[in-house]
Amino acid sequence: MLRVLAVDDELPALEELAYLLRKDARIERVTTASDGVAALQGMVQMIGTGERLDGVFLDIRMPGIDGLDLAKLVGGFPSPPRLVFVTAHEDCAVRAFELEAVDYLLKPVRAERLAEAVRRLEVAVAPVAEPALDDVIPVELSGITRFVPQQAVWYAEAKGDYVRLHTVDGSYLVRMSLAALERRWADAGFIRVHRSTLVSARHVSELRFEGGRVMLTVGTQTLQVSRRHSRQVREQLVRQHRGAIS
Repeated sequence: MLRVLAVDDELPALEELAYLLRKDARIERVTTASDGVAALQGMVQMIGTGERLDGVFLDIRMPGIDGLDLAKLVGGFPSPPRLVFVTAHEDCAVRAFELEAVDYLLKPVRAERLAEAVRRLEVAVAPVAEPALDDVIPVELSGITRFVPQQAVWYAEAKGDYVRLHTVDGSYLVRMSLAALERRWADAGFIRVHRSTLVSARHVSELRFEGGRVMLTVGTQTLQVSRRHSRQVREQLVRQHRGAIS
């Protein structure tokens, strides 16, 4: 069960956020603060009394100490709570994930989107498990079975009832749906960038804008991100690559 702090200088937004959080069965306790100073004082008091605080749901634009400044201060705590930004502004997402945010929600907050943020927070504060062995996909080639390791796959592309796995050594056709592969590799850093394409974040070396579209360099290939997936892909790549070096 999670213990969280909600911070927002707009009272209606704060009350709505706290209400939605308290409805979630995974949340044990919700405390609130109406500005950055009050939030910082509350967190210092909790630490002083040995209380546990798992996460902070934090607005960005606030008078005095804003959300990004508060996040930097929180990062200096011995055991800092994880951060979820809740804001009306899209332009701070990269800075937020550089501060190791678990998630970045846009106002008005939808209940189902907040539930996903709580899930991510729950995963973030869970004890770290031993890394799983690399998954391997068997591929039949002219009577020979080749075993393609998950870590070798740059991206996977839907081809009807099949999936084509692209690697540095070539591409391999596997009888499997892209949705099934996405579920199988959900915790291995594979990101849906298009309805027909699944990309390995470990092999993404560049993200750029070209003609108003988001483009990724994956291995030696350039792939286009669909408009529907663009913001989610940018956020997830920043979060995963930030986590890999933290």
